[in-house]
Amino acid sequence: MNRRTLLGGLGTAGLASLAGCLGLVGMDNHESSPAGVDSAVRGETGYEQTAIDDVVIETEVGISAYSETISVTNYKTEHEKSVEIPPIGSQRAAIFTVFTSPKVGIAGRNFNPLEDMSTTELIEKVGNSYDNIGDISHEADAEITILEETTTRSRFSANATFNGHDLEVDVHVTEAVEAGDDLLVTIGVYPQRARGQEEENVLALMEGVDPDAADDGGNESDGNGDANESDGGNGGGSNESDDGTNESDDSDDGPLGTLE
Repeated sequence: MNRRTLLGGLGTAGLASLAGCLGLVGMDNHESSPAGVDSAVRGETGYEQTAIDDVVIETEVGISAYSETISVTNYKTEHEKSVEIPPIGSQRAAIFTVFTSPKVGIAGRNFNPLEDMSTTELIEKVGNSYDNIGDISHEADAEITILEETTTRSRFSANATFNGHDLEVDVHVTEAVEAGDDLLVTIGVYPQRARGQEEENVLALMEGVDPDAADDGGNESDGNGDANESDGGNGGGSNESDDGTNESDDSDDGPLGTLE
């Protein structure tokens, strides 16, 4: 199975378009800090932190004879869990990602478009997951509290391909919240067959986000001695390019069943 890029598209969500005005005022380098999930919550839900990858956007800006490279570094902290997928058995097919992007502002005005993007707009930027993901359909919205800030969480249904098998999945996305000098978005994906258990786990992971947890124990091993690679090749660690983005990175109703 090919390695997946989760939330890779968010890295380019409008940031390149503002690079010109940032370069003019000498703001040519911006970097967020990685965030994760509290270790106790990871233990309770059965998810392992498998990778912390940077998502680097570099854009060349030129005005007359003047040009420079604007660089924005985002981070995604990935977590995975094995779930049963008939007929292929137990696979690391449940994924939870915490994505951070730096606030980029001048004179108190934020230019990072993630701050104002809805969950529908965010999921359009997600890119490939489970090898391929498509036919995304919005199902429900509700509120959730992340880092003491109330934000919107949405559940989408989608079709995906995993190890050559067609699979129906749930995709959960939250609107951005502030995490110090960064903006933070979470996304969870799991097979719909596992909704009864994994939906509740995803909500717990969202509520358990911790800006300091990405360094809590580092990347956890999957038992094969490789902290950045999980069963079936599901972990991070790929080098991919997407629309000018330079990425560096070595059922029963659940809680959302009551949403309107």
